[in-house]
Amino acid sequence: MTPIEVMVGSMAQSQKMLKDHIADFSEADMLTRPTPAANHAAWQLGHLILAEAGMVNACTPGAVPAPPAGFAEKFTKETAKSDDPKAFASKAELLAAFDKGRTASIAWAKSLTPADLEKLGPEKMREFIPTVGHLLSLLPVHDAMHMGQVQVIRRKLGRPVMF
Repeated sequence: MTPIEVMVGSMAQSQKMLKDHIADFSEADMLTRPTPAANHAAWQLGHLILAEAGMVNACTPGAVPAPPAGFAEKFTKETAKSDDPKAFASKAELLAAFDKGRTASIAWAKSLTPADLEKLGPEKMREFIPTVGHLLSLLPVHDAMHMGQVQVIRRKLGRPVMF
C-alpha cells in the first residue's frame, strides 16, 4: 500500500465516521451546543467543508468545486454564534456538500504522485501545511477533531457514544 493509498483510505474512513456521528441527528440536534459558547454540529460541518475546499484548492486550484453561492457566508466566525436554523444550510445540504467536496478531494489525492507529496504547501498555510503530503494527513485529523466535539453534543443529547 502506498502512502497516497493510506491517506485516501483515511479520508474515506473519516468521512464515513463523521457522517455516522450525525446520522441520528435531527435538524434541531444539528443546532445543539454542548455549552453556550461551543459550536453546534451544523456550523462545524460547514466549517469542515469550507476549510477542506480552501486548503486543497490552495494547492491545486479548482480541484474541489466551490460550495454553492452564499454558503461561505453562513459559516463565519460571526455566524458561529447564531442558533437561527434559517441562517444555516440544512443537514441534507451540508451532507451533500461534504460528500461532494470529499469525493473531489479523494479524486485529487489519487491523482497525486509520490513526488507531489513533497511539494510545498500553500505559502499562507505553510506553518501548518508544509507540504502537500502534510495536507493529506491533516484532512482526516481535522475531521477527527470535530468528531470529538460532536461526541460531546451526542452525550448532551443522550445519544450512544460512537466508536
